[in-house]
Amino acid sequence: MMSDIAKLTIAAGLVLVAVGLLLAVMGKIPGLGKLPGDILIKKGDFTFYFPLATCMITSIAFSLILYFFFRK
Repeated sequence: MMSDIAKLTIAAGLVLVAVGLLLAVMGKIPGLGKLPGDILIKKGDFTFYFPLATCMITSIAFSLILYFFFRK
């Protein structure tokens, strides 16, 4: 029982480290965050940005990566 919790904690830590590294690298990928389909609304001092296309592409990429790692 305790070893299962330890494995889960280690896995969660590795996932957090991977996400942190990915976020650090994503700012350096040209064009990411400025794709057609990303919503940007500027009105005076108000700016609303929702990266819809970027979210979809990263979701598909993560889904494919997880599919290939965890398929049986």
